Amino acid sequence: MKIVEIVSSLPLYAVIIPIIGALLLVFIAEEKDNIRNPLALLTSLLTAVIVIFIIQQVFRGSILSYKLLQILPGLDFTLRVDPLGALFGGLASVLWVFTVLYSIGYMSFGHNRRRFFIFFLLSLSVTMGIAFSANLFTLYLFYELLTLATYPLVIHEGKEKDHKAGLRYIIYSFSGAGLVLFALFATFGFAGSLDFAQGGILSEAARTAPLALSIIFACYLLGFGVKAAIMPLHSWLPSAMVAPTPVSALLHAVAVVKSGVFGILRVMYSVYGTDAMSELNLGVYVIVLISFTIILASIIALRQDFLKRRLAYSTISQLGYITLGGALLTQLGLTGGLLHIVNHALLKITLFFCAGAIITMTGKERISELNGVGRRMPLTMLAFTIGSIGMVGILPINGFISKWYLLAGSLEAQMPVIIAILITSAVLNAAYFFPIVIAAFFKKGDFTPAKTVEAPLSMLLPITVLAVVCIVFGVKLDLTVPFVRDVVSYLF
Repeated sequence: MKIVEIVSSLPLYAVIIPIIGALLLVFIAEEKDNIRNPLALLTSLLTAVIVIFIIQQVFRGSILSYKLLQILPGLDFTLRVDPLGALFGGLASVLWVFTVLYSIGYMSFGHNRRRFFIFFLLSLSVTMGIAFSANLFTLYLFYELLTLATYPLVIHEGKEKDHKAGLRYIIYSFSGAGLVLFALFATFGFAGSLDFAQGGILSEAARTAPLALSIIFACYLLGFGVKAAIMPLHSWLPSAMVAPTPVSALLHAVAVVKSGVFGILRVMYSVYGTDAMSELNLGVYVIVLISFTIILASIIALRQDFLKRRLAYSTISQLGYITLGGALLTQLGLTGGLLHIVNHALLKITLFFCAGAIITMTGKERISELNGVGRRMPLTMLAFTIGSIGMVGILPINGFISKWYLLAGSLEAQMPVIIAILITSAVLNAAYFFPIVIAAFFKKGDFTPAKTVEAPLSMLLPITVLAVVCIVFGVKLDLTVPFVRDVVSYLF
């Protein structure tokens, strides 16, 4: 496919429209739900439509770019959408629509709804900026802004435990960003540029300064690894479960953790490139660290009784699959990793939506309290079951195909030990997901069938639609695999 770069303001619109929506919400009174909620939904929907239009152009062979400001020669604040950015931006923008719709029902039980939706839309803007960054400098600026935009969401309830979790989130995030900033300056010193490029920009430097570039890569990995929740940099994520469930879904499925993984992939493929990564043997070090994260997080998840905390540690483990696929430095491995960005997002957001509905409608937060909840909320628990099966990697749910490509990528990279890690992880996934499903449907509890709907329609609709999408994407592979292969071909 021939690649043509064109100047377009569409990426800028995707960043600005959520900001405009957030500013309009400032002038809408707290009690005006009938105005604020449709406006928030319309803003996210309009952003998604623009991003979908961008995606269509990108996968037809166009790279869209728009320079906003030049700070210094070689240091630009520029937006640019290539296939990897289009994949991440498209996924985030579409799932944001579902999350806003879900939030309308969820927040009807809450307070400070105006503030919630203002920062929810600002977080959408920043996430689009991360996805569409043309270089490390632009990515870093939006990466820092994401912490600031999501912090008020983490501490939304305003209790002491919320502020403690928010403080931990800030400390971890800014510490990681500091490492990224150091690596950014060092990269500019070696390459004279911070622009993302096919094949990377550090190939020559890898031959002349291998130790320095290995240290710089470690800073990138640890810096972005904070938001990617790589162990032992993960503890902010389970703490952040004090946030409202839509925020948890945002943190785990769409924005924050995926931004960390996206940053790592950018560094591996658009800054270093596969040649430099292989020459410096960096992929092996990443695989060792990530394998540790995948297994240990799954073991810890087994011990969690709070439903959202078990899902949190599941996220930590599953994110490792994405980074692992990239670190294999093979086309099959990267295909599996990128597919898992999509599949994990769909599965985990479904699981968190289900958890939020259960907690909201029953008041039960512990897994040990959910015996028989399937009688009270059968559709919600059916969706939870679909998400659980997909996370384990069983057909016909979409989680299977990404894990299949990861297994194939492990063989392609001549690392059969990775197969053992992936299979062990799948067994652990089953061990901490399936008991929840069994208890919900087959154990006796205090729950009785609901007299009305399980949850507000704005909550139940996204749950059921996303569960169906997980099945469709598991059966109709042509909806995802060809596009991911195009991204892989571009990066290689």
